[in-house]
Amino acid sequence: MERPLKVVLICHPSVGGSGIVASELGRALAERGHEIHIVSHRRPVRAAEAHPGVRFHEVEITRYPLFQYPPYTLALATKLAQICREIQPDLLHAHYAIPHAVSAYLCRQMLGEGAPKLVTTLHGTDITLLGMDESFYDITRFSLLESDALTAVSEHLAQVTVDRFELDCEVRAIHNFIDGDKYTPALGDPQIREQFASEGEALVGHLSNFRWVKRAPDVVRIFHRIAQKTPARLLMVGDGPELEPTRVVADELGILDRIIFQGVDVDAARLLAQMDLFLLPSEQESFGLAALEAMSCGVPVVASRVGGVPELIDEGSGYLFPMGDVESMATAAVDILSDPQKQSAMAAAARSRAVDAFSEDSQIPRYESLYYEVLGG
Repeated sequence: MERPLKVVLICHPSVGGSGIVASELGRALAERGHEIHIVSHRRPVRAAEAHPGVRFHEVEITRYPLFQYPPYTLALATKLAQICREIQPDLLHAHYAIPHAVSAYLCRQMLGEGAPKLVTTLHGTDITLLGMDESFYDITRFSLLESDALTAVSEHLAQVTVDRFELDCEVRAIHNFIDGDKYTPALGDPQIREQFASEGEALVGHLSNFRWVKRAPDVVRIFHRIAQKTPARLLMVGDGPELEPTRVVADELGILDRIIFQGVDVDAARLLAQMDLFLLPSEQESFGLAALEAMSCGVPVVASRVGGVPELIDEGSGYLFPMGDVESMATAAVDILSDPQKQSAMAAAARSRAVDAFSEDSQIPRYESLYYEVLGG
């Protein structure tokens, strides 16, 4: 490795993929000898575990009566400038274009000559939803063009970004990654599993931020069909705006008593390892980080064939269907759950796919190489 770097990671603190990936990237980089600073308005969930090489900086948001909405972009830019003057980082790494790349740009303008380089990583909805909104398109494109390097979490998202924003620069695909020692089938525990499903019942699961793009009500509709064919329970992990509508659908279908809703303050890896099958019927999915975590725990996946998901799930580790095809997803799920040998073989294939193709050892060096390339340019 070349010299250790000082890197400032800017991310959202939510349970969405961008915050998780940024936090896990920070930990992995710190373990490789770099000095990492994570900046957000609240400590990210995955950054809660202390590491001597990682320091968290909280952005304080001023509540001033003149502003109907707190000017977070400006507060973040000011905080970044303060941090840069204090620690003299080599580069800023913005996860999610809006507002982080814009705040980083403002920070660099304030610092002037000698300001750190800027790498921006795109995670999905910052491009496919927010970035394409007329109110944000121009500023999103500007922030991308002002970055010294751009990455995306899948080949699909990289191409979408180039096409939609008419870029003539490279967007490098660096896939999401997994710590196979943390997300492992070895966490499977009969005593934990029996809290959710009785002996002879399959445990089907879903983990997300319960936004509309995740189609959580479709998870319930798929499970309803599964439960008509085989004894099963559904474990829903996460929180978000679609949680209550999802409960309503479950109640209307008469299966609310067969569903366990868990919040975000849980050991996701331990819960995933108890599952027999993971459902991800999303409308949009830039990569499918939750599916990768499930696969690493030895759980096959039934998902929508959208976005970057086909780059993750190959033949043998799961099934892919058109978005909204609840019937086919349910049929495939029953096919897996009713055949123990098939379920076992697919579980092994899912684990192998996750740790072979998307390990930290395969992806973190790509970020490091990009950092050194940007600094040497």
